[in-house]
Amino acid sequence: MTAVRVEEERTLMAPPPDARSGAALAREFVAGADGALEELYRDVSPLVYSMAVRALGDTADAEDVTQQTFVSAWRSREGFDPDKGELRGWVVGIARRRIADALEARSRERRRLEAVADVAPVQEARPDDVDSVLLAYEVEALGDPRKTIVALAYFQGATHEQIAERLDMPLGTVKSHIRRALIQLRDRWEVSDVAS
Repeated sequence: MTAVRVEEERTLMAPPPDARSGAALAREFVAGADGALEELYRDVSPLVYSMAVRALGDTADAEDVTQQTFVSAWRSREGFDPDKGELRGWVVGIARRRIADALEARSRERRRLEAVADVAPVQEARPDDVDSVLLAYEVEALGDPRKTIVALAYFQGATHEQIAERLDMPLGTVKSHIRRALIQLRDRWEVSDVAS
């Protein structure tokens, strides 16, 4: 265990300087009293922030996680029972979940980017077919993630399920993107037909 981790755990486990005020703060926080969130933030945010920086390695992400932690704590404050635990520990538990969420979001985004990188450029899909070239141009104009989803479906023949798995998206989201992309393409082609 690193020295920073040991000190962090010692800080977490140490009783607050005035145990009565810590219990009072917990009760006020649960009741939604004015100033309780601000006082809790001043007390625990340095610990939450340092945990987030260490885990995420990015100060902007750590600031986001810190903010999300306290927003989550405030919104779910009625679920905290001061008789069953210490408020600081409860907030640190929320912070750990927010950090895990941030790491999972990074992982999902990395998988999506890798999946998109594996997709052949849309323009190269069928250069010998004029309709396919025109379609490729229109699909490219859709923007991500729709262009990637349509390219996987049309040019690579992937099923909705395969696309959802490859891009780590819910199946319903993939279907919605395809439906909206087809409507968008249809509308553009109708306008194009009227103009010509």
